[in-house]
Amino acid sequence: MTEEEMQKNEVNDKDSSEHKDNKQKDSELKTVTEKSEQSEAKLSDKRPVHAKSKKTEAVVNAKDIPISTKHSAAICRFIKGKKIPNAIGDLEQVARLRKAVPMRGEIPHRKGKMMSGRFPEKAAGEFIVLLKSLSANANYHGIEDPIITGAAANIGARPFGRYGVRRKRTHITLTAKPAGAKR
Repeated sequence: MTEEEMQKNEVNDKDSSEHKDNKQKDSELKTVTEKSEQSEAKLSDKRPVHAKSKKTEAVVNAKDIPISTKHSAAICRFIKGKKIPNAIGDLEQVARLRKAVPMRGEIPHRKGKMMSGRFPEKAAGEFIVLLKSLSANANYHGIEDPIITGAAANIGARPFGRYGVRRKRTHITLTAKPAGAKR
């Protein structure tokens, strides 16, 4: 064999090996796409697709919060019927001692339009956290312009602390509905 023929054979061998590699890659791609299609078909068989049910209200429940039930009930009356951002703003003012929460009972008078009130800072802080959670819940469920329609504070368990002291615990439930909904 001459050198020219040897070179032609080498070139042909290279071309045929490249062609084989390309065929292998194509077959590998086909198997990968077939496998992915099969896995998608299996997933669709296993999990039927359901339309997300739309809720008409957002609810937040908190159990055994270490705040006064009396202060919590007063704050519930204070925020009920307000929009969530307005209620958060008012409670931030309460925490900074700028705005008093109206309370019932033998509590001293405050300046302004209210009869009597206090500044429950700790309870206001806990309610701000709950209201932010309620806002996120309403946003997730697609509730536009939510208003607090239900706010309730109930007495929780009263565990013993040190030296026979009974600790304060309160259960809180907040509910929000869209602005135009019936209450």
